[in-house]
Amino acid sequence: MKFGHTIGIEFGNAICYSGYREGQSPIDQTYPSYEQVVEDLKILDHEWQFLRIYDCSRHADLVLEAVRNEKLDFKVMLGADVAAEMQSVDCPWLDDHPEEQLAANRIANDQQIDRLIELANAYPDVVFSVSVGNEATVEWSDHQVPVERLIEFVRRIKQTVKQPVTFCENYVPWTEKLEPLAAELDFISLHTYPVWEYHTIEGALEYTKKNFKSVAQHYPDKPVVITEAGWTTNSNDRGIDAWNASEEFQAHYYSQLIDWTNEKRILTFVFEAFDEPWKGSEDPMEPEKHWGLFTVDRKPKLVMQEIYQHLWPHDNESDLAV
Repeated sequence: MKFGHTIGIEFGNAICYSGYREGQSPIDQTYPSYEQVVEDLKILDHEWQFLRIYDCSRHADLVLEAVRNEKLDFKVMLGADVAAEMQSVDCPWLDDHPEEQLAANRIANDQQIDRLIELANAYPDVVFSVSVGNEATVEWSDHQVPVERLIEFVRRIKQTVKQPVTFCENYVPWTEKLEPLAAELDFISLHTYPVWEYHTIEGALEYTKKNFKSVAQHYPDKPVVITEAGWTTNSNDRGIDAWNASEEFQAHYYSQLIDWTNEKRILTFVFEAFDEPWKGSEDPMEPEKHWGLFTVDRKPKLVMQEIYQHLWPHDNESDLAV
């Protein structure tokens, strides 16, 4: 596998993890407890070897502490949660950011990068790579960061951090404005979501392959991984047709995705481990809340029921369905 051979990472099962439960949110800094994180990681440890986390907050501290203290067999991609430093003119749900907020965000982003460096160096046995941001350059993003600033972050990190550095983004910008950033990175991380682009399950995997190949062929000498791919199980018709969101479709896409990426040895972080009620609007059917392979109360959805039957024994298999 080009990725593993190039930067020394073994291939394995990978998943995106945020541990926020009912009543918890990174917005108001209400974090899960250490015990809750350990519970989550012991669930995931049964099936996955790689985790991706999104920020350097108390949540990241808990995850890294738990992996080390509980001697769990995970390698973690640690991310920086960078906020908007410029106006997001094409974001459909956002008005302009106040200029004073953008100025404050620039300071906070520098602090976030400093914190990422600190954690990566404190946990070299756990953190296998670091990302300088997430979806901060795609046209619809509400937290746009100039490419030049991302390059600055990469160069600063590389001065003191030994782990490989990447940036996680939708597949589109990689073949356009992100070429200067890609030249600075150790590997490229892309996102692919057929269901967000109104594709049905019948053509979803082919669309994912097309997304991946568009980037991999653009950078033939640069390792490329998938850091988000998945299928939501509910929708309120905003952005995703309600009929196109279901546990059956999630299970089908997951099966196809894993078969293909295992065959091609493409490291792929499935999005995501658990449903996150804090995300999106207050509508309980908001699709952003329902990407988990497990519900918010940590029960397996259809896609995971056979694998996790031993952990949730039921007389009636339908009891597991959500």
